[in-house]
Amino acid sequence: MMIADCQDLLIRTLSATQISAPEATHFNSIAAQILEMARAYESDGTRFLQHDDPVNALASYYYGFGWLHFGVSSGLLKNSCPVACPFFGAAEVLHIRHREQLDEKTARYARLLDTARTSVKCSVDTATRSYAFAGRILCISSAYARRGADLMNSGDREGALASFSYGHGWLDAAVTAGFFCILAERDLFTV
Repeated sequence: MMIADCQDLLIRTLSATQISAPEATHFNSIAAQILEMARAYESDGTRFLQHDDPVNALASYYYGFGWLHFGVSSGLLKNSCPVACPFFGAAEVLHIRHREQLDEKTARYARLLDTARTSVKCSVDTATRSYAFAGRILCISSAYARRGADLMNSGDREGALASFSYGHGWLDAAVTAGFFCILAERDLFTV
């Protein structure tokens, strides 16, 4: 997907997203924080794109989608339209002048996601439905780590960066929502 198309898709999806938890509840405040973070990453991505930094724009948009999709999947947020998939089609190939930055950021985000996944543990009881959902979150972040590694090995740095950013966005949002506690590397999370 072209980065500008990803931007447009995230903007349209965010504009159709609402908090589903009742006002003045604990879940409403978590949902508001999740939605605020998704919007912040969209805003950051737009700023990066305006300043000819498509590498950081790409990472920001997919990170924002990770937060947003976590929010909708958890039931904290709802969309009035189907939740959009930013992984439709091949990733935009960035100009060669961005190659060094892209290579560095993709390798760094691969390490960050791997470290983040091993730096958390489930914080909910094993007998609860929340525990099963936490397991799903770990599966999603692991699947996108594997997908990113496969894409990186095949030379698709843009697709790899998108995958690593998306997977980390899911995990970061889940930590913020209380599904995981941080055991190490606290700086890898938004809390």
